[in-house]
Amino acid sequence: MPIKNDHYTYRVTWSAEDEEYIGLCAEFPSLSWLDSTPEAALKGIRDIVAEVVEDMEANREKIPEPISTKNYSGKFMVRIPPEIHRSLAIKAAEAGVSLNRLASSKLSQ
Repeated sequence: MPIKNDHYTYRVTWSAEDEEYIGLCAEFPSLSWLDSTPEAALKGIRDIVAEVVEDMEANREKIPEPISTKNYSGKFMVRIPPEIHRSLAIKAAEAGVSLNRLASSKLSQ
């Protein structure tokens, strides 16, 4: 039985190794479902997620929040080697933009 208000992030892709479609859920990376059609793979992964969530609820475990409903600040810290930091700072200065704008532009490509 599907989860009420299922807002999890699902993806279906072809698995050449298994020669079947594989259904995945980003919030539950250890789960997957193989099937012969993309529709069946999606239904399978959604059903298994529903079962796992039901089990977690019964055991009073913390259930992952759907990515789609989380609030994001737009900020995150990334560590890079000093020489790359310097190189990016030079590129930003040469382009007449902030380092933040340059990094944001590169990440969005």
